[in-house]
Amino acid sequence: MTSSLVLAGGSVLTIDGFRQADVAISHGQVAEVGSGLTGAMTIDCTGCWVGPGFVDLHTHLREPGQVHKEDMETGAAAAAAGGYTAVLAMPNTNPAIDTRQRAEWALARGAGVPAVEIGVAGAVTEGRAGVRLADIEGMLDAGVRWFTDDGDSVATAGLLRGALEVLREHGGVVSEHAEDASLTAGAIMHDGEVAALLGLAGMPVLAETLIIARDVMVAAETGGAIHIQHVSTAAAVELINRAKQQGLAVTAEATPHHLTFDHTELKSRDPRFKMKPPLRTESDVAAIRAAVAEGIIDIVATDHAPHTVSETVEAGLEAGAFGIIGLETAAAAVHTALDLTPEVFFDRMAITPARLGGFTSHGRPVSPQSPANLVVFDPRTPWVPGEFHSRSSNSPFVGRPLRGRVKATVHRGAVTFARGGP
Repeated sequence: MTSSLVLAGGSVLTIDGFRQADVAISHGQVAEVGSGLTGAMTIDCTGCWVGPGFVDLHTHLREPGQVHKEDMETGAAAAAAGGYTAVLAMPNTNPAIDTRQRAEWALARGAGVPAVEIGVAGAVTEGRAGVRLADIEGMLDAGVRWFTDDGDSVATAGLLRGALEVLREHGGVVSEHAEDASLTAGAIMHDGEVAALLGLAGMPVLAETLIIARDVMVAAETGGAIHIQHVSTAAAVELINRAKQQGLAVTAEATPHHLTFDHTELKSRDPRFKMKPPLRTESDVAAIRAAVAEGIIDIVATDHAPHTVSETVEAGLEAGAFGIIGLETAAAAVHTALDLTPEVFFDRMAITPARLGGFTSHGRPVSPQSPANLVVFDPRTPWVPGEFHSRSSNSPFVGRPLRGRVKATVHRGAVTFARGGP
């Protein structure tokens, strides 16, 4: 039988590990893994890794309310170009996703975008204002399982405890932006020698660790599940590791930019290096790299945060928006920074994120009858980012050499991205 698509000659992640093989795809599923397979369309995967499509549990798609920065179609195109087959959209939209009706609208909107599967996180508090809990039960009924006031921490331990007590009964998770705002008001970057050199207010390590310590204690009391977003400090890694050793339901993510850059990049005053949490010290970067490699930090997530040129480069460092895009450079940045084995690479980028996020059709080894949500990643190709499928271009990786590039992405058996050459 001739399949609709064959990924030929790659190193394929199967249930028995990696092996050289062809992957035949028909009717949205893997039809066969073998040799000498033929199809109506063939992609040469020689020298490439073929495995489950990447899954991002921290993506800002800016819809509704901020589509001048990104919308679901442009975000999905960026995701596909980065090898992603599923993403979780954050709820800090305008208005925030904080009711069942708004969650249902966002889920339905995402379902109409074929390039990737778009899941939706709900806000923990109404309007993310930190006063009253949002319609958590209604959003659970709509199918939402991850909740976050992303951009802000859950404002009080009482609100967090209330949310976790509800979510514990439904397998839900609070995904936490760990920042004590009382310690970061007016701050631009990491509180260190570079901030002092530039005369800028800094964000101390304590702003991150205070919230993580609080959240771990509340999780221990309630039995609820906490996920720590974009870990940036060695001290945070220690807290997370301790919580895991205690058997608590605590998971964590690192971003490609916190695995790559440190605060010395801000000496140039380039606003593309301005983000929350900020870039920290070289020793913090080393600790986060080690934590990802060891599994203390469970996954890589992009925190893809599109902003316009007027909101970033033209605004300058002090007035510019916090955040960067990351979907299209993530896999290459991780591969360049860490040089993980392909097994660990796919675990952190696809398998564990899919499991934690409940994307049941994603993150699976390649085997017959499994959903054809796949990526072809060439680990050898050097390249320099410059142009993006995202509506925005606020990336610190522009002009920076990277190693490894997505060659093709397949979602539900259809090629959503293919690169003709290096």
